[in-house]
Amino acid sequence: MFTGIEELKTIQNNLTSWVHYTPVLTSSAFDEAAGCRGYFKCENFQRMGAFKMRGAMNAVLSLTEEERSRGVITHSSGNFAQAVALSARSLNIPATVIMPRNAPIIKRQAVAGYGARIIECDPTIEARVAVTEEESRRTGAVILHPSDQKEVIEGNSSACLELLQEFPSIQMVITPVGGGGLLAGTALAAKAVNPEITVFAGEPAGADDAYRSLKAGKIIPSVNPITIADGLRTQLGDSNFPIIHKLVKKIIRVEEDEIVSAMRFIWERMKIIIEPSAAVAPAAILKSPRLFKGKKVGIILSGGNVDLDNLPF
Repeated sequence: MFTGIEELKTIQNNLTSWVHYTPVLTSSAFDEAAGCRGYFKCENFQRMGAFKMRGAMNAVLSLTEEERSRGVITHSSGNFAQAVALSARSLNIPATVIMPRNAPIIKRQAVAGYGARIIECDPTIEARVAVTEEESRRTGAVILHPSDQKEVIEGNSSACLELLQEFPSIQMVITPVGGGGLLAGTALAAKAVNPEITVFAGEPAGADDAYRSLKAGKIIPSVNPITIADGLRTQLGDSNFPIIHKLVKKIIRVEEDEIVSAMRFIWERMKIIIEPSAAVAPAAILKSPRLFKGKKVGIILSGGNVDLDNLPF
């Protein structure tokens, strides 16, 4: 049974003091290029720079006092790492983050700046999980999953809920998909508000396990994902895949040059900073104009944490 609208609204209200209500922007240049009316939910303006703050904060708020005393631990290449570090600091909880050695330097520095302890690991999903579980056993810290945890998914839903409360006439919503936590939360909110809303996702062609999983009807593990969208190099999980399989209409694969082109378009025409992962959703719309033609489309811009010394353009 999926989470209902009243529970999602309660979670949204609980987060009010801890996360930003992010703005929604429009762009006539994008609308003209895409042939639809886009409503950009700017989670690049969220605390720590990404939607991940919503899920992490909800997960931390859901802990008991005894669990908080043990601290929290997670594995992440960057944005969820920052979100857990900041959420934990907000409640004076110790935090440890397992980060792959190839994580962007800017995200690693931000995690350290928020006061979390960082442990490096090999850049594979297996290594991330193994080191996290070993450290949790050693210290007793509570594991928070970046995308495949009920509290994280439900916290993420608040971004779409805000968007639809502000613009209830939206007909479609689209997010990027990596681990599936944002897509699942968005789908929950969209269908709870209006079952007629169609939910889509964009995904890098070089990390297309969600696309293949949705077509197969079962989770197809991610193997050696290669994409500039570093936040999407993860895979779906048992908590979010049933939601995605049931509620998501289609996942659109985009090439690396299409991601870079969309990222540059948003920077140049909308004058805002987004990271490559966030560019995947608008890239998917620009790639599939007939699918979105004439529709009002909510677009979740997932984050804006960019290494300015390594821009792709």
